[in-house]
Amino acid sequence: MGRGSRRAKDDPSVAGVLCVDKPSGLTSHDVVDRVRRRLGVRRVGHAGTLDPMATGVLIIGVGPTTRLLGIIGGHDKEYTATIRLGASTTTDDREGDVIAQATTQDIQHVTDAAIAETVAQFTGALEQRPSAVSAVKVDGKRAYQRVRDGEEVDLPARAVTVEEFTILEIRRHDATAKGATDGAADTAGFTAIDVDVRVRCSAGTYVRSLARDVGEELGVGGHLTELRRTRSGTVDVTECLDLDGADLEHVSAPGVFARRHLPAVDLSDDQVVRVRNGARVGIDVPGASTVALIGPGEDLVAVVDGTSIGDQYSVTAVFPAIPLRVVSPTPGSDVADPE
Repeated sequence: MGRGSRRAKDDPSVAGVLCVDKPSGLTSHDVVDRVRRRLGVRRVGHAGTLDPMATGVLIIGVGPTTRLLGIIGGHDKEYTATIRLGASTTTDDREGDVIAQATTQDIQHVTDAAIAETVAQFTGALEQRPSAVSAVKVDGKRAYQRVRDGEEVDLPARAVTVEEFTILEIRRHDATAKGATDGAADTAGFTAIDVDVRVRCSAGTYVRSLARDVGEELGVGGHLTELRRTRSGTVDVTECLDLDGADLEHVSAPGVFARRHLPAVDLSDDQVVRVRNGARVGIDVPGASTVALIGPGEDLVAVVDGTSIGDQYSVTAVFPAIPLRVVSPTPGSDVADPE
């Protein structure tokens, strides 16, 4: 690439966190690409991948704040979902091909009490086997890419915690009835059971794996037909922005977002300068593994390991000062002018 075509650096004032209500049909990376174009910033990332079918809370980091996402991304999540009992699919959701299907008679033998008892078995500390079509890396390559390349993928189980797995409604119907078809289980004469649930779980839990496992335990197979993330950490979906309507007015300052998710210590102006220059300051750091150091004006200065006492803390990350500016759309973008 010649000198004349070198891309300009991102504007350092464009930084913060954007909480988006991801629409169905887009990958999490698609959302990141849209935000890049709308804000005119290359350095954009997300925390907590959502499948294309899923909707709901997707936390986007802009500029240097992308480093914060890896630090706070391990918080628990909450979802509403619909499990369809009666068929198993290659992806454990409606996007995949049907690989096993129960008979109408088998479905009719599954009682509401049996469903409730089985769901209860998948609450608490679990060893969960992720779906083969997932973002889990196997020798540096995503599992879903290996499946697409024709490889056999058998992922080991891993520890997760399901704090709540609540049945909201059970509906029995013909899966091919008008208005009931929604993908993989569309076979004439097939009777299905749809189970609406609410799940509160640790980061890294696959709700579609829960759907698969409940179906397997009941002996009829199962997959996910709907998934909505309603909360991630302290961020509720009611706070999230429509992707097409979001603009920079709504980007949360890094310090504001960090304070919501982490224990925080407030610094003076002098302490801010010293920390950014690599010096240690004598502060009372809470005994937590991750603590945010925040300067005046909600300026996120650093994240430190607070398990030590006083100025013996270890620094996890230092964040640059972010100049304030009045936001205007980039030329040719579809970002609305701030009102």
